[in-house]
Amino acid sequence: MVVSGSSDTFVKRNPQAHPDFYAAEAAGLRWLGEAAAPVVEVIGHDRTYIELERLAAARPTLAAAERFGRALASTHSAGAGGFGAPPVGSDGVAFSGQLFIGSRPMSSTVHRTWGAFYAAERVVPFLRIAVDAGTVTQGEAAIVESACGRIADGDFDDAEPPSRIHGDLWNGNVFWTDAGVVLIDPAAHGGHRETDLAMLALFGCPHLDVVVDGYEAVQPLRSGWRERTALHQLHPLAVHAAGHGRAYGTALHAAAAAVVGL
Repeated sequence: MVVSGSSDTFVKRNPQAHPDFYAAEAAGLRWLGEAAAPVVEVIGHDRTYIELERLAAARPTLAAAERFGRALASTHSAGAGGFGAPPVGSDGVAFSGQLFIGSRPMSSTVHRTWGAFYAAERVVPFLRIAVDAGTVTQGEAAIVESACGRIADGDFDDAEPPSRIHGDLWNGNVFWTDAGVVLIDPAAHGGHRETDLAMLALFGCPHLDVVVDGYEAVQPLRSGWRERTALHQLHPLAVHAAGHGRAYGTALHAAAAAVVGL
C-alpha cells in the first residue's frame, strides 16, 4: 500500500487491493458517522484508493476521553439490521460487497442471535486460519472450539439488540486530535457493544476508565460486563493469531479457557 496526499488529505492507494476493500472502509466510516461517531471524513475513493481528511495528532486528554465514551455509546445505540449486518448507506441500501478486518475478508452473514453469529462468523473462521498457520495448536483449538460451542448455544446471549459497532476498535484506530478522538479504519457491522469496549481494553487505550465513565453516562453497561471481556476478545485475538504470530495463539487459548470457566 502506498500512502500519499496533500497538506489537507491523506491517500491510501493499492492497485492490487480487492475491488471492495476501499469501498467497505468508506461505507463503514459513513455508516458510523451517520450515528454521530467521530470518524475521519471520506473525501473520495475507488477500487484502488481512498482519500481521507488529514489528521494532526495531539495528546490524549481526560475531556476528549469522556466525549469519546459518550459518542461511542450513542453510536452503538443507533443499532444495526442484525448480528453481522453490513453498513447501510444514506439511501437505505446495505453494502453488498466484501467486508474486511484489517486486510482479511470478514463475513456479512446475518444471524438472529449474537452467539450463533459471533462463533460462526467472527471466531471459528480465523481460528482455522491460525491452526493452518501453526500459531494455534490442535489442543488449544479444541479449547477455543469448546468456548465457541457454548457461545453458539446461546449461553451468553442477552436481550440487547444488535449495536452499530466499529468492529476493529484497537488503540491504533483511535486517533487523538486537538478536537478530540477521531476513529479510523473500521470493520463496521452489527455486533455486540461490549466487543468494541473489549478491544479497547485488549490493546490499551489512554484514559479507558474515563471513556467507560462517559459511555455509561449515556448508556449503562449490563452487569458483569468486565467478566465477559475475554469472551469479546476472542474475535480480535483469533484475527491476530491468524496472521501475527504464536503469542496471539497462546493469548487466544487463554481467553477461550476463561470463557469456558464462566
